[in-house]
Amino acid sequence: MTVTPKVENLKPNDFASDQEVRWCPGCGDYAILKAVQRTLAEGGAQRENTVFVSGIGCSSRLPYYMSTYGFHTIHGRAPAFATGIKLTNPELDVWVITGDGDGLSIGGNHLMHALRRNVDFQILLFNNETYGLTKGQYSPTSRPGTRSPSSPTGSVDSPFIPCVLALGAGANFVARGVDTAVKELTSTFKRARAFPGTSFVEIFQNCIVYNDKVFSNFTDRDLSSERQVVLEHDAPLLFGSEKNKGLRFNPSRVQIEVVEIGRDGISESDVLIHDETNRTLAALLAAMQPPHHPMAVGVLYSNPVATYESQVYGQIASAQNGGATLNDVIGVYFKLSYLGFLCAISV
Repeated sequence: MTVTPKVENLKPNDFASDQEVRWCPGCGDYAILKAVQRTLAEGGAQRENTVFVSGIGCSSRLPYYMSTYGFHTIHGRAPAFATGIKLTNPELDVWVITGDGDGLSIGGNHLMHALRRNVDFQILLFNNETYGLTKGQYSPTSRPGTRSPSSPTGSVDSPFIPCVLALGAGANFVARGVDTAVKELTSTFKRARAFPGTSFVEIFQNCIVYNDKVFSNFTDRDLSSERQVVLEHDAPLLFGSEKNKGLRFNPSRVQIEVVEIGRDGISESDVLIHDETNRTLAALLAAMQPPHHPMAVGVLYSNPVATYESQVYGQIASAQNGGATLNDVIGVYFKLSYLGFLCAISV
């Protein structure tokens, strides 16, 4: 007899666990947690089919606060564990929770390969430009000159721009959001969850203790309209409180420049139209940094291709139908057992 699981109509609070949420008061992680819970509830997710996998860091506490399955793994290795989980049970809704230190330093290699493989899970990277859990050392996204316990005279490192890195690694869905913009963040998370393949979402997350207001030059309420361009597919790249500024491509310098509508003969027809399927445009938008350019938020790139697990299971089906050699079959099952190798080499 086939038993059909009961589908529950869940609310955001139904995805909250019985654990006390223990982040610092005022931490941006609280807002992100609410956006995740809202995304699942409004998307009809079921708790028994949902898994959150994290590494080490403040952000990586999130699985404890979700009334779903969760796996708090080792530093930087969440994408490797998530790959094995998704390959073993492709029907699961898998989320990877990481931070700029966990995901881009010790876990950079694992993140990069997950993106290029296009495994069907969501990666949420909480970027606060610091190692908050270990008391504020500078991270791979910290800006030059950042003073911290590990860089008392100022960091001299060149920081990663996470979305540029993701696009360079071959990611097929790349987006950005701001922790306190819960409505917009929820919309972005919904898009990421619906995307067939690896979805990478960078979230600007304020660390109120060790790096407070690091993003205030484009997230403060009185500055956000002038310092952010909200991306919408097939819509002109306009911003400003009166939508009188736009982004234009300068072919002679092969770069995007800011223009003002009505000045020097500039009209809205001169402004670029956002195309989510254009990787080159996405890379140019991802690289923009205030104050010379607005920060691009929303979906930068979305262009689905075949997922990793669908191709693996396609090979298995071919082997089962007699269309493969013994070596082919061994190769397929080696891929399925790859989780063990990933975990072993990660330690």
